Amino acid sequence: MRAQRAITILASVLIAATGAFALYSIYLLTVGRDSGSVITDAGISIGGPFTLTDDDGRRVSEADYAGRAHLVFFGFTHCPEICPTTLAEATSVLDELGDDASKLDVLFITVDPERDTPEALHEYVSNFHPQITGLTGSVQEVATVAREFRAYYKKVPFDDGDYTMDHSTVVYLMGKDGKFVGPVALDREPAQIAEQLRAYL
Repeated sequence: MRAQRAITILASVLIAATGAFALYSIYLLTVGRDSGSVITDAGISIGGPFTLTDDDGRRVSEADYAGRAHLVFFGFTHCPEICPTTLAEATSVLDELGDDASKLDVLFITVDPERDTPEALHEYVSNFHPQITGLTGSVQEVATVAREFRAYYKKVPFDDGDYTMDHSTVVYLMGKDGKFVGPVALDREPAQIAEQLRAYL
């Protein structure tokens, strides 16, 4: 009985520690957003191998974006405010980059693969800049890439049987070498963001 209780307590502690670490990671990714820079070095490991399907139905992996800087954002097409606002901000930055926009990929990875098919993503991202690509996959594939980026998401059911998705809102800047540079605060002047991003293109 004591052994069983000890195992239960240990499991609870591990779950709590995992949750605390995830929250701390998100905190590290968001500190510095009030500083003068729109790109903050968080000093933690982010990103890794993944295999997903883009909004044109092609299977892609992290290797397809090797040698190019890219922004990564997790969201979903039924998102009422945060996702369209973030993608609109990314569009403004890409417009500000002008010809240099072709050197930067913006990856919108869904956290709602049950509804966000490649077709649904294609229709959604077509409302924004052409450099923005929607990515989806199986439930397991999405869970894997979210873990690699330490991105949080959770399904929140409604009483009528429908649901929404709660998710973290970090925009990750990945360098040409595929390594995490830092989070990017897109809620700044597009010209300021574009100027700082050019150093990584």
